[in-house]
Amino acid sequence: MARDSSPILRHQIDAGTYTDQENVLRELVRNAHLSPEERAAITKAAADIVRAIRGHTAPGMMEVFLAEYGLSTDEGVALMCLAEALLRVPDAETIDALIEDKIAPSDWGRHMGHSTSPLVNASTWALMLTGRVLDDDQPGPVRHLRAAIKRLGEPVIRTAVSRAMKEMGRQFVLGENITAAMERAKGMEKKGYTYSYDMLGEAARTEDDAKRYHLSYSRAISAIAVACTNKDSRKNPGISVKLSALHPRYEVAQESSVMRDLVPRLRALALLAKSAGMGLNIDAEEADRLGLSLDVIEKVLSEPALSGWAGFGVVVQAYGPRAGVVIDALYDMAIRHDRKIMVRLVKGAYWDTEIKRAQVKGVDGFPVFTQKAATDVSYIANARKLLNMTDRIYPQFAT
Repeated sequence: MARDSSPILRHQIDAGTYTDQENVLRELVRNAHLSPEERAAITKAAADIVRAIRGHTAPGMMEVFLAEYGLSTDEGVALMCLAEALLRVPDAETIDALIEDKIAPSDWGRHMGHSTSPLVNASTWALMLTGRVLDDDQPGPVRHLRAAIKRLGEPVIRTAVSRAMKEMGRQFVLGENITAAMERAKGMEKKGYTYSYDMLGEAARTEDDAKRYHLSYSRAISAIAVACTNKDSRKNPGISVKLSALHPRYEVAQESSVMRDLVPRLRALALLAKSAGMGLNIDAEEADRLGLSLDVIEKVLSEPALSGWAGFGVVVQAYGPRAGVVIDALYDMAIRHDRKIMVRLVKGAYWDTEIKRAQVKGVDGFPVFTQKAATDVSYIANARKLLNMTDRIYPQFAT
């Protein structure tokens, strides 16, 4: 029997939270090295893929909008911030403040008439007028007149911008519930695509929240099971689960409570997913929960009833210097428990939060790379690592 190395790996992971990133990066650069021939081949393949996609699909509203308002422009960033945040703002006063903050400072006029889409050009015109109405910097009577128009027009502006953001939001959100999402997914599934469904905004604050989310996940798995018609779970739709949705105090200080209450809930969901023949991915959490997450994952993965199921998956964030150690830990678990698991490599989702938390704590260092280039190198190096572990790991890649 293989020696249990999990305590050693857990110690490495916890001790490396604020590790010297320069040393890690030097090793990653060595592992991510590409020859000139490999770079040329990759560039050609990527260009071929982009040309094929552009040649066989009609651009959607989002693509046309981004063609004019790229994320390299202040206006594009403002629109993305609105699309991401507006639909979650609970009251009209805050919505008005958010719209004013994002719309008023931008130079919409320089985009006027540039798009090939009449709808985008009309939207640009509306944004330009909205920005001028919301601009309070004009002196004298003009300022007071605009203030009056602004007060009268705020409900109209709010409604118009909300509708536009809902249309943009449809590019990121498949449906308001699992039934609507699955119905909308049917078209792409007929073309051979599969989905991993993810509930947005889940985070338990109370025990009642955790129970409700556990029930929601269970119902979603049962609903998705109808579409799981392939014997290979990797070819069926799946679900993503957040551990922090299954426990109201998902933190190291509450480890005994987490292991007592959360593990049975996750185990029940995994068994349900196995019965449905689908994949279940454990979403990544913040850096200070990483070691705890791996303990929870190992406890559930070791469940004898999950033997023979290759649908258990874990998300790993490449923006963390410990990503490689985490992948090693997961590979080690798979060997010791005789499992095949999925590992989805992503860039990372909580960068701003991680930076701010480290600053508030006053620690020497950060738990994430502070430069995008370092994250990109980490992604390439760890992708290569995963592709050398396919005897136990089914690699998945996302942005």
